[in-house]
Amino acid sequence: MLSADDFESSLDTVRAAAAGPIKGIFGPESLTWRVDREAAIFLGAGRALLLQLAHPWVAAAISEHSRTFADPVGRFHRTFNITFTMVFGTLDQALAASRRLHRRHAVVTGILPQAAGRFEAGSSYSANEVSALRWVHATLVETALQTHDLVLPALTNSEREQYWAEAKLYAALFGIRPADLPADWTSFAAYTEAMALSDSLAVSPAARAIAEQIFSGRATGLRIPRWYRALTAYLLPERLRQQFGFEFGEREQRSMSLALKWIRRVYPRLPMRLRAVGPYQEALARLQGDKQPDLAVRWLNRLWIGRPMME
Repeated sequence: MLSADDFESSLDTVRAAAAGPIKGIFGPESLTWRVDREAAIFLGAGRALLLQLAHPWVAAAISEHSRTFADPVGRFHRTFNITFTMVFGTLDQALAASRRLHRRHAVVTGILPQAAGRFEAGSSYSANEVSALRWVHATLVETALQTHDLVLPALTNSEREQYWAEAKLYAALFGIRPADLPADWTSFAAYTEAMALSDSLAVSPAARAIAEQIFSGRATGLRIPRWYRALTAYLLPERLRQQFGFEFGEREQRSMSLALKWIRRVYPRLPMRLRAVGPYQEALARLQGDKQPDLAVRWLNRLWIGRPMME
């Protein structure tokens, strides 16, 4: 379990390594800003969500504690307000967002209603347990690079190592110590591959129910495009794809390939004003000395985080 003292010690590490009070944790020279600014990484949002749901603790926590179905748009905005603020906010904003997330996780505890994988029915779970936090963090890091490389020039091996080094600082905002993480990108890739094959991941009835609600569109009122569902299925490990009940045959392959063909042709040619998420553009305005971003960026922020500016 992550104690309060361990969490604050982790934030001390972040504070010491941060780019600066105004630049925030990473700053404009970082690979984290370069990758995470891209709206294209949301091509992998479905994958990241399903990989997280494949951890029985995460599925139970969302099923029993989340307002995802009652307020899916609000849930989206609250989640990305915190994560984008940790990445693109000032140092104070990032640390405050990290503490808000830790407090939310602190009350997310419960008992597994059914056995799943190596977890027995009746065993307890907690959102602030290190192995669960490590897996959620891993899904975000791995998926961001996978989807970045789908439509933009792939990062080199040395760039992947740098991104992982920065990702370990991001993990510290969750309270995860460097000692609890793989040492380098190669070790990280081995960890995610081993997890995909292990009984630490197993699609529970709760996970399948949540996935079905979201991908059917009933949870959000928005119909998920066939090509996006196909892409999500393609990006999942085969074992988990089957457990979630996703198909990936010739029809899905054609649908995904046609969509990716057009995205790869159009997306890299878009101006950064359209490609970059609002919080990144707000961060650039802040570095230029603006007290608040312009109207267009404030509108984009409402789309991404439900607010005109990061908290």
